[in-house]
Amino acid sequence: MRLLSYLLDGAPRYGAAVDGGVVDLTRRIGRDYSDVKALIAANALAYVQEAVAGQKPDHALDKLVLLPPVLAPEKLWCIGVNYAERNAEYKDNSDLPKYPSLFVRSMSSMTGSGQPLEKPKVSDQLDYEGELVIVIGQGGRHIPREQAWSHIFGMTLCNEGTIRDWLRHGKFNVTQGKNFDRSGSIGPWIVTSDELDPRGPHDIVTRVNGEVRQQDTTERLMFPFDFLISYLSTFATLKPGDMIVTGTPTGAGARFDPPRWLKAGDVVEVESSRIGVLRNTVAAEQ
Repeated sequence: MRLLSYLLDGAPRYGAAVDGGVVDLTRRIGRDYSDVKALIAANALAYVQEAVAGQKPDHALDKLVLLPPVLAPEKLWCIGVNYAERNAEYKDNSDLPKYPSLFVRSMSSMTGSGQPLEKPKVSDQLDYEGELVIVIGQGGRHIPREQAWSHIFGMTLCNEGTIRDWLRHGKFNVTQGKNFDRSGSIGPWIVTSDELDPRGPHDIVTRVNGEVRQQDTTERLMFPFDFLISYLSTFATLKPGDMIVTGTPTGAGARFDPPRWLKAGDVVEVESSRIGVLRNTVAAEQ
C-alpha cells in the first residue's frame, strides 16, 4: 500500500494512492485515525486495506498538494557517510567509520513531493542528497539487530537538501546547514513493508534536470538498515512514525570541480524503482 498526506481546501488529509488516483482515508476512517502517524501507531494497516478495497479514487493525484507522508514524527534521524566511497570523498585520509555519523532535522526543513525546494537568500550553496528513508512501525528501545526488520513500517524517499557553507558555522555540528526551511523534501508516499521488503536490495538514483548525478544500491551500505535501528535504539526509544534517512551516495553537487549548486528552476528527482519518484523544483526564497 502507498500511504500519503496532502492538503485539501487548506487542511491536511491522508489517503492511499491507487490506480487512477487517491482514496481519501480521512473521510473513510478519520474518526478512528487522525493521520498516518496515528494509523502506524495503532498497527492498523489491515483495517486500512479493508477500507480501501474496491473503492474508486476520490482525487486525482496530480491535483493534490502533497505533504511529507508523516507530518509530525517525533524524530527525523539523518545518517551521514553511509555508502562505499563516501568516506573517500572527504579527502582527509581517515579510516572507515566504526559508527554512523548522525544528525537530526526538523520537519520545517522538509516539504512534499511536487512542492518548491527553497534556495535561501543567504547562500548560493543549496545542494541535493538523494536518500532512502525507513519509517518505524513498532517502536522500542534496545532492539536486537535480528529483530530490527519487524520494526519497519515501510519506506519512502528524501532529498536531504543541504546549505553547504552553513555546515561549518559551528565547530562540531552541521545542524544549521541541514535545517533551512523547505530546503529538503520527503515523499511522495510510504510504501508499506507488506508490499516492499525493506531487506532489499533497493536502488537509489538522483537526477538534476534529467542528468543522473547519484546512483547506488543498499547492497553497498556500510551501516545497513537493521544495524541503524539497533544502534539508534540503544540510546533513544524509537517511536511509531519516526523516520531514518539512511545516507546519500557519492555525487552530490559539492563534490564536482567546480561545485554544481542548485539554482532556481532546477528540477531534482530522487527515484527508487520499487518506491517511486520524489520530484521538486527549486525556487528562490522571497
